Amino acid sequence: MSNDGCRRNLADLFTQKTVRKDTGDELNRPLADRIRPDSLDGFFGQQHLLAEGKPLRVAIEQGRAHSMIFWGPPGTGKTTLARMIAQTTDAHFVSLSAVMAGIKDVRAAVAEAKQHREVYDRRTVLFLDEVHRFNKSQQDAFLPFVEDGTLTFIGATTENPSFELNNALLSRARVYVLKPLESDALGDVIARALQDASCGLGSENITLDADAAELIVMAADGDARRALNLLELAADLAPASGEKRVITRAIATDVAQGSRRRFDKQGEYFYDQISALHKSIRGSDPDASLYWLMRMLDGGCDPRYVARRIIRVASEDIGNADPRALRLCLDALETYERLGSPEGELAIAQAVVFLACAAKSNAVYKASKSAAADVAEFGSLEVPMHLRNAPTRLMKELGYGEQYRYAHDEEDALAAGETYFPDDMPARKYYYPVPRGLELKIGEKLAQIARRNEQNKEADND
Repeated sequence: MSNDGCRRNLADLFTQKTVRKDTGDELNRPLADRIRPDSLDGFFGQQHLLAEGKPLRVAIEQGRAHSMIFWGPPGTGKTTLARMIAQTTDAHFVSLSAVMAGIKDVRAAVAEAKQHREVYDRRTVLFLDEVHRFNKSQQDAFLPFVEDGTLTFIGATTENPSFELNNALLSRARVYVLKPLESDALGDVIARALQDASCGLGSENITLDADAAELIVMAADGDARRALNLLELAADLAPASGEKRVITRAIATDVAQGSRRRFDKQGEYFYDQISALHKSIRGSDPDASLYWLMRMLDGGCDPRYVARRIIRVASEDIGNADPRALRLCLDALETYERLGSPEGELAIAQAVVFLACAAKSNAVYKASKSAAADVAEFGSLEVPMHLRNAPTRLMKELGYGEQYRYAHDEEDALAAGETYFPDDMPARKYYYPVPRGLELKIGEKLAQIARRNEQNKEADND
């Protein structure tokens, strides 16, 4: 057999669906595609966009298409809505994926759209899935044809359009935010798949235990496509029980194993969840802090990332109110490095709870920002002569270190009245300790130093 023949056979082996050989090519398509609704009556979820009277629903019902961006997690109906809009507006539908398509494919789609407009007087809806995968110049390729009406552009993305899409493209398209499907909507999707004879499952007399349905809905985590994929896998494994095939909780457990909650590393949900963790710690809520920590770990976040982030939290939000926080976070990271998962994750959880319960202060964070602003404003001012180091005779002859007061030689190790800012810069106060934790004592100490400095100035004036 030739190499090409071998490759074809291997391709057939991995793409062919073998569990239902007698049901035809139609059933080789994924279940999620086979039961894709073609009208709003069969669309579940997204009521904030599709309830009666909502602008998007009105546009679909009236057949008025406009360029738009669907932003939301996988399995929420972005592709289905795009197809539905093309159908209700009697538009030619062209679908591309930014993962595989390039400028050449865009040009081909534009040529196809022009042909349909000139020959058939028919508009074209161009649907671009994963639009955020296109770079800025590729996104620009659409603009002239969206502008002149050649195309009605519909993009789908799981990433925040504010960061990933051109402003020019965003200004020509309305953004609709799709939400994860709620449990009731996912249950309706599963029920329809079991009842619809045209999709395959409905014709096989398959029943689903209530416990199994609940488990599949939980494992799907708001993703209708994932729910249907799990249902189809479970149906393949369901044994016959009389005239019926029953999907039990045990079967659902098998197929749902390894499913993770929604979490896109380095994407929108990633930053939303780490933000929620940080703000829960800052808000002194140890329970919410633990919840968000476990959400991230459950979703597959690298525990080292969380450990590094809480080190930042220890300095930014606790600081000198409880300096133990920083050391505990560093210890947690080292513990994880030594023990790995899951043992090391407990040390991170311990640190998170400590941070949430600790006294809070952002005084050092604010002080460092203020000092940095002055550095930028005043530029490279000279170091005062009395603060300069004088390791050589020449430097001493030039006055380096002259009149410097060694604080340890004076009362309470304080050179009262001494100045440490550049000569051409007014004295500044950046650090304002909060009246909490250790900073309460630090504030009292700094107030005492300020009084001593003021007394020294008064004595000099006299």
